[in-house]
This record gives sequence, C-alpha cells and structure tokens, in this order.
Amino acid sequence: MIGLLAATILSCSTLTAVDGDTIRCNGQNMRLIGDGVPFKTGIDTPEIGRAKCERERMLGREAKKRLAELIQDPGLRIEDTGQRDRTSPRRPLVRIRLSDGRLAENVLLAEGHAMIWRPKVKRPWCG
Repeated sequence: MIGLLAATILSCSTLTAVDGDTIRCNGQNMRLIGDGVPFKTGIDTPEIGRAKCERERMLGREAKKRLAELIQDPGLRIEDTGQRDRTSPRRPLVRIRLSDGRLAENVLLAEGHAMIWRPKVKRPWCG
C-alpha cells in the first residue's frame, strides 16, 4: 500500500457519495484509489451521468448506494494520498478506511460494485 504511511487524515463536516468511486468532503470531490498506486491502478465503478447504457447507469446507482452506506461508518478515516488525479478539477486521490480497518474500496471490489482500474482498460459494464 504505497503512500499509506504518508497519508494525511482528512476531517469532513459533510461527506456524501457522488458516485461509486467519488466522494464529496466539505464540498470538494475526491476520487477513491483503494490499494492502488496513483496513475497505475485504483478502482473504477460504473458511471451514472455519463453511462454508455442503461445497465451501466443501474450498476452505477447501486455502487453509489453502497458507498453511501459505507461512509455512514462513524469511525471511518479518509486518508489523502497527497496525489491528485489528472482530470481538470484535479481531485485528491483518497482512501476510505472503515472503523474495522478495511478499505471501503476493497468492500466495493469484493461485493462486485467496482473493478480494478488500470489506464486505457475498457470496462465491460454494458457487455
């Protein structure tokens, strides 16, 4: 888990799920990376707004709902890796550690709501 030791713990007075792999902490969108290495691996969930098919949109809503449930954990910690994604908003790349020590991202993966993200690999959400 590269970068975990140097992670900064963030405090959020408001925390919501934007979609299955993005949260909004105090009004700022943040991208979940899980055990990934910035720009090499991470997690990916189906899109809702930019879905390529209705199946992807449905799966995206389910992933968002599950993430929303996970972030209700009163003992969770949001760990900022210090890295930013390459999108125009330059979202912070973060991990969500639940009170039991698991990463929320790994829960999403294990339950089938997410897949491992790698650059330029297409997702089979519509297939």
